[in-house]
Formats: sequence, structure tokens, C-alpha cells
Amino acid sequence: LEVINLNKKLYKSRVNKMLSGVCGGIGEYFGTDPTLIRLLWVLLTIMSLGFGGLVAYIVCAIIIPEDPGYNNPYNTNENQ
Repeated sequence: LEVINLNKKLYKSRVNKMLSGVCGGIGEYFGTDPTLIRLLWVLLTIMSLGFGGLVAYIVCAIIIPEDPGYNNPYNTNENQ
């Protein structure tokens, strides 16, 4: 049996990121390859003549928060 984590939250990915991390975050949330999510998103965009997928991506990029638990090893700011 697989244990379901009900406290799991959707965040934009800071690691699997191409534009804003939306597809990477969705892939991490569902435990799948973000490339598959990106391909499905492109298909949705093409099938909706560019409007539906593009608007949905912009809305997701605005609404979904950044992952707060990621520590950037290149960040030199010690006040984190």
C-alpha cells in the first residue's frame, strides 16, 4: 500500500525549471518526469490554437508560489 501525504503542496520548481518552473513543479507534485508535463502542455496549447495553454500557463505562473524549501548553493546571501 502507498501512503498518501495530504499535506503535500504544489510549488513552482526551482530545480526543474525552463521558464518559471510551473511544469517542473507539477511534475514534482505528481512524481512524474517534468518533460512529459511540458509535452502535454505544448499539445494543449497547440490544440487550443495557443490561447488556452498560454493563458493557463500565465495564470499558474502568477498563482503557484515558489518552493520555499530549496536552498540555492550559489546564493551568497548569509541572511537566509
